[in-house]
Amino acid sequence: MKLDHVSFAAQPDGLEATTERIADRLGIEPVKGGVHPRFGTRNMILPLTDHQYVEVVTVLEHPAAEKAPFGQAVRARSEAGGGWLGWVVEVPDLAPFEDKLGRPAAPGSRLFPDGRQLEWHQIGVKGLIADPQLPFMIHFDSADAMHPSQARLTDVRLTGMEIAGSPERVTDWLGGPVEDVLRSLDVTWSAPNGTPGLMAVSFDTPDGTVTI
Repeated sequence: MKLDHVSFAAQPDGLEATTERIADRLGIEPVKGGVHPRFGTRNMILPLTDHQYVEVVTVLEHPAAEKAPFGQAVRARSEAGGGWLGWVVEVPDLAPFEDKLGRPAAPGSRLFPDGRQLEWHQIGVKGLIADPQLPFMIHFDSADAMHPSQARLTDVRLTGMEIAGSPERVTDWLGGPVEDVLRSLDVTWSAPNGTPGLMAVSFDTPDGTVTI
């Protein structure tokens, strides 16, 4: 298991403006992602080093957004002003989590401009909705070359996170030490002042450390 990406819900001025603000601070040219038809959402991508990326995501006026937990989560966070939605762990096998949670992983997809389709499965968004410190889990079914981190070369690296919550709670959720998943990062755990969740993310950029 490893950190795959962090997800930021669009702020009131929309997906493009929110993405541009983050991109300007990090010095990354954003990449258009696409629509997630099963979730009723649309995203843009900020590729990072180490097979990781930032996703900026917005909800669409689409029936899927009312039914899919991911669409519900994005809508709720954006309606609260936007900001960090959560963090996502890539796993080699989702079966243990399907067994633990008693439901199948949800398939996801989005089309590339050249007609190729990125496909994955994810599970655990309901856990994030109930307790936003918890990551959800993802497994990509498509070739590694289609992973969002590969969309553009970059020298910006994710180096740290501040999480309001408990490492013991997240360890129990993941079924293994959260320190192993986040081993390369500087992670600060703080007691929740209100709702737990991902509070800040730090990056190493050519202009120094940037925390968002």
